[in-house]
Amino acid sequence: MDAQQLKQAREQVLKIFEAGVARVKGDNAVVGFLNAHALTGDYHMVAVGKAASSMALGALSVLDKQIVNGLVVTKHDHTEEELRSYKQVTTMESDHPVPGEPSLAAGKAVVDFVKTAPSDAKFLILFSGGASSLMEVLADGMTLEKLAELNKVLLSIGYDITQMNQIRRAISHIKGGRLANFIDGRETLALLISDVPGDDPAVIGSGPLTPVDEDITQLDLPESITSILEGVTFTPAAKQEMFTNLDTHVIATLDDAKYAAASCAESLGFDVTTHAEFMEGNAEQKAVELCQSLKSAKNGIHIWGGETSLILPDNPGRGGRNQHLAGVAARELAGNNDVVFLAAGTDGTDGPTPDAGGLVDGETVERGNQKNLNISDYLAAADVGNYLINTGDLVTTGPTGTNVMDLVVALKQ
Repeated sequence: MDAQQLKQAREQVLKIFEAGVARVKGDNAVVGFLNAHALTGDYHMVAVGKAASSMALGALSVLDKQIVNGLVVTKHDHTEEELRSYKQVTTMESDHPVPGEPSLAAGKAVVDFVKTAPSDAKFLILFSGGASSLMEVLADGMTLEKLAELNKVLLSIGYDITQMNQIRRAISHIKGGRLANFIDGRETLALLISDVPGDDPAVIGSGPLTPVDEDITQLDLPESITSILEGVTFTPAAKQEMFTNLDTHVIATLDDAKYAAASCAESLGFDVTTHAEFMEGNAEQKAVELCQSLKSAKNGIHIWGGETSLILPDNPGRGGRNQHLAGVAARELAGNNDVVFLAAGTDGTDGPTPDAGGLVDGETVERGNQKNLNISDYLAAADVGNYLINTGDLVTTGPTGTNVMDLVVALKQ
């Protein structure tokens, strides 16, 4: 590709990514569902998650005055200004990814909102990724300090996510379907945006409205955990009758984003290969693997989706798994002028940064060399964001109003 072709290719790849995000954006997903499933009567709305603000705006745009009041809990700096104009809606911003005092305040607010609604109230509940951290009501005897200690132990002893969630649900008054105790059988429509593999409602936001029948007192827990849980009264699972009038739908998924990205690519005239396998594992290894496959792949657009992981050094720099993935791809593709590669989070944030990811090509490393920047140094320091911003390859979208994990879009010509 010459300079003009490269510029156009980069613009097209970014457009394809944006089309995928647009399909699963909170307001679009909610509007699409509500337009296809007309609701009658008044509703009390609760929205919690990274996409809560956008989802709430979608509901308000369709239902308008049918939303008699609402409570929206989202991540700090994720509230859309338009939402503040709705006087019947209260907004709260909370902590993510680690729950803090604002998370407890938000959890109490959600419970109070539900408990004080009329006995004949109907609820519209909107959940998206991040809800598990953004709101919490801890079991009796549990504290934030104990929770932080517990999380460290759970990670250190190698528990998988299923085992960890069993314990996290038992020490919460709202996780694992327990929020249904406060809804108390009243009519409820729950719409979910999935940020988890398999799109299981029990896992999205730790499943506040999805029943899980379990008893962790029957588990053989190590002393390192039982010592932390000493004095904690585990919260019983909600009774089945609490879910009689609950209707739950997952309205946006990673597959939806991949399909929309592919449709956009086809509309631009590209042959498209949408890779079905879930993209996971170490970000560095995955980037090498994807670049190797691209070298022998057919021309056109290639789309992957999933969520990789990144092992951080002490005192990591600016970056996240997608920026790192893009940085490794830049190294692997150096000098190859027929591939453009984008890796970005659909929520617009990557790691503890306000950036979504990176968009690199075969000239990215050379652009760094011209500024005396060594890509290997930045990869070793987990500081790829500072490299990509200097080479013009950082992708910054701001909060997108959704969260369905990550997309990789590559163009080979």
